[in-house]
Amino acid sequence: MASDSLPSTPRLTMRRFERDDLPVMVAYRSHPEVARLQSWTPEWSMVDAEEFLRRDRVIALGTRGAWTQVALEERSTGTVVGDLALHFLATQPHTVELGITLAPAHQRRGLGSEALRGVITWLFEQHGAHRVLAQTDARNASMRRLLDRVGLRQEAELREADWWKGEWTTLCIYAVLAREWATG
Repeated sequence: MASDSLPSTPRLTMRRFERDDLPVMVAYRSHPEVARLQSWTPEWSMVDAEEFLRRDRVIALGTRGAWTQVALEERSTGTVVGDLALHFLATQPHTVELGITLAPAHQRRGLGSEALRGVITWLFEQHGAHRVLAQTDARNASMRRLLDRVGLRQEAELREADWWKGEWTTLCIYAVLAREWATG
């Protein structure tokens, strides 16, 4: 990737996390409904946040095979409302996987759609991505609706493919190609 510059949207600034953001991140990541279908548990703490920041700071944005997190800051208030995860696949150099987490108080305001549209456009137009994909637990109806709304299509449903938090879960794979995005 050419630089660490990140896109902005009318209501959001996307940037790397800073130490001052961690209490807000802990508050939304430890919310039981947020953590329920994510890779962490509601016990996610300030210690976890400090470790996250320590690891994330040494990973350059766009490092192949690594996940990086991007803070979503509401421009009008300066408040971090969630985060966006980017995974530049090591085995497919022009494929990027993404994920998004929003604090409950900031859901259902269109911020998720705005963030995903902004970052997907940026990935295709500025960084030559060929394919952008997202995986979600089949039970995550809100995420599935969001992915549909922004223009990704469901490509697969992997039934009971992932042993997660003590149970078999079904994964849904969504994706969009650069040529599809361009014709929108």
